[in-house]
Amino acid sequence: MKRKPGVITLMGSGELTATMVEVHKALLDRYGETAEAVFIDTPAGFQLNVDHITDKARDYFHKRVRRPFSVASFKSAQAGDAGALARSYDAIGRADYILVGPGSPTYAVDQWRRSRIPELLVRHIAAGGCLTAASAAALTVGRLTLPVYEIYKVGQAPHWVEGIDILQAFGLHWVVVPHWNNAEGGNHDTRYCFMGAQRLNRLEQLLPEGVGLLGLDEHTALIIDLASETVRIRGMGAITLRVAGCERSFSQAEPLTLAMLRGEAEVAGSPVAACPQSPDAVAAGSSGEDAVWSPIETLAETIQHHLAENRIEPATQAMLALEAHIRNTAEQLAERSAEGAAAEMLRNMIALFGTHLARRPVDRHVCLAPVVDRLLALRDLLRAEKQWRAADGIRDCLTAAGIVVADSPGGAWWRLS
Repeated sequence: MKRKPGVITLMGSGELTATMVEVHKALLDRYGETAEAVFIDTPAGFQLNVDHITDKARDYFHKRVRRPFSVASFKSAQAGDAGALARSYDAIGRADYILVGPGSPTYAVDQWRRSRIPELLVRHIAAGGCLTAASAAALTVGRLTLPVYEIYKVGQAPHWVEGIDILQAFGLHWVVVPHWNNAEGGNHDTRYCFMGAQRLNRLEQLLPEGVGLLGLDEHTALIIDLASETVRIRGMGAITLRVAGCERSFSQAEPLTLAMLRGEAEVAGSPVAACPQSPDAVAAGSSGEDAVWSPIETLAETIQHHLAENRIEPATQAMLALEAHIRNTAEQLAERSAEGAAAEMLRNMIALFGTHLARRPVDRHVCLAPVVDRLLALRDLLRAEKQWRAADGIRDCLTAAGIVVADSPGGAWWRLS
């Protein structure tokens, strides 16, 4: 009996952050409790920190997604280790769920073309498996691939390179563009995966006839279930289809269908303005939203960086800044239904902090005291403001890190469990 095809999931960003935890869990649930998740490291294979990225993915799946996880390592087609390549192929062949993420899309495409990986990924989906391509990897799966670094960092003229075009095997003829709503540029337009409106208009003119742009907002997932022929959108943003000078955006409540993605149903979009909005206007219009979530990610990354370098005092300051930002933007986070993700990010950083300090080869109590004392002072402040849930969250995170907190008439005290 022929098996039904599986799932293609495209993520605009955030594949290893709190916003995508439940998406990963839901996708894995369809394969049962023993489903095996596999991470392919090729897009970041040229980076000196590629193993750190892999470790981050492994830690994310073990602690957050709580599923078995392995790595199909293929850093370079020139590595010359036939045994390692065979093990990677085997891991891909056995996987139920495959995740590919950050790095360089053009590097990944160049390496994969010299391997069987594109063929194996198509087979994986056709046999019922799930492929999740996020960020840089999402750029590779369409007819063409956007050379982001070459254009945005090096200054080359806007152009496309050939993608591995996994989508066309399933009747989907798109060029995928993640980071569609990026606003990191501040005083210049970095929408459309850092291209900005002017470059995107030029890139559109270079598209073959019949190929459109599929834009993925950051922290947003497009889940294409080929077996049930359904399409779902999850996360914080929208999906944009841009074809022949018109575009239409879809949110979780919008009726995006597989027929639309396959060109079998019309996408009734609005004409794209011939004169793009100025970069200053774009920055002004998007800065309010970006100012809410971007600092959360930035501060979380700062905390992890300081801990990796064993710089406890700066990490503590970043932790306090993260808590203050979440508290000060509580209303805006609630409006975006992102307060849960922000709270989880803070909890994870506290747990990471405690775990890191507990592993230091010095007296644990002395090592932990600077951060624990500050967190207990923050807990006292929250209790005074009757924010019981947040206060209890700090205690629970400390408990998870092996720190027992007790209250007394003279104030809170703590000890190591």
